Amino acid sequence: MQFVDLGRQFEQIEQDVRRNIDAVLSSQHYIMGAQVAQLEEKLAAFSGAPYALGCSNGTDALVLLLMALGVGPGDAVFVPTFTFFSTAECVSTVGATPVFVDVDADTFNIDVVSLKAAIAATLAQGALRPRGIIPVDLFGLPADYDAIRVVADEQGLFVLEDAAQGLGGEYHGKRAGSLGDVAATSFFPAKPLGCYGDGGAVFVKDAKMAELCKSIRIHGQGTDRYDNVRLGMNGRLDTLQAAVLLAKLKVFEGEIAARNRIAALYTQALEAFIKVPRVPEGYRSVWAQYTLTAKDEGQRDTIVAQLKEKGIPVMIYYPTPLHRATAYASLGYAPGSLLVSERLAKTVFSIPMHPYLRTDEIEMITAAVKEAIR
Repeated sequence: MQFVDLGRQFEQIEQDVRRNIDAVLSSQHYIMGAQVAQLEEKLAAFSGAPYALGCSNGTDALVLLLMALGVGPGDAVFVPTFTFFSTAECVSTVGATPVFVDVDADTFNIDVVSLKAAIAATLAQGALRPRGIIPVDLFGLPADYDAIRVVADEQGLFVLEDAAQGLGGEYHGKRAGSLGDVAATSFFPAKPLGCYGDGGAVFVKDAKMAELCKSIRIHGQGTDRYDNVRLGMNGRLDTLQAAVLLAKLKVFEGEIAARNRIAALYTQALEAFIKVPRVPEGYRSVWAQYTLTAKDEGQRDTIVAQLKEKGIPVMIYYPTPLHRATAYASLGYAPGSLLVSERLAKTVFSIPMHPYLRTDEIEMITAAVKEAIR
């Protein structure tokens, strides 16, 4: 059994993938070829964002947007501590300082009460200028953007949506990628919409920002390719990856529906035995992960060990909150400073989730979880 079974997916889309790749091989335009522009148009239409630009990976997408927003030394950017490292790393890459915020125990997303407290503390200390917020659509569920927007507007902060796991998710009728002032996503192969290597995209809402991002994406290029008008990066998307994504995007709507059907079966089977993920009213998750919360670390260890003994893959996202990461030790966060995230790091685990799970596999997985709990 695979945690994410890309092989089964490939069986469904092989003809389209090979046809698209052959077209790239025939064109020999391997960087920013025609398929990249086609993908960008389709991603914009899918997300509801006016402009989508392909780029090299999800981390570069975040960095590119921070560069476009002019974030740098002396700036504070507020990020959840319970997420993948790149959400904070991108802030440090442009010379700014991540300020870590706790998350909600039910949705795993940024907690607005903790966000307000972090902003107030930063203002009181006076060493950093609050500049922006990077909410993460963790495990495929969008964050609470209405509540975040109120805080952002009060303080004059930008909202950069980290939709690396969330593309395809919905929040009150709007899709991930269109929920912040700008947004970034990742096409890492295991993502709900993933390519066969590294890839990413940024989503923006006006033509001026789109042109700025295009320039930064290619070494700060101006109207002439050898006139570099600003510092930029090498953030281009390979045409072969765009070709793969075009094939996958055709079946993505159906896969989102399948993910939600599988998540519903998981929840129905397990909610009486263990804490299952919650999707608030008006939200739709794309279920990048289906993550359960054990009552304590000992119970998690028992469940994980027994599932692995039965050949069921299990992953733990994330065993170390970012404020406790070695790279950020100099920021001085003490143990217990962000309690919810520290508790989740010791109790959550994720079970297999992909659109091609069979009913017998779902039954096997849920039976094994219940047996381990008993």
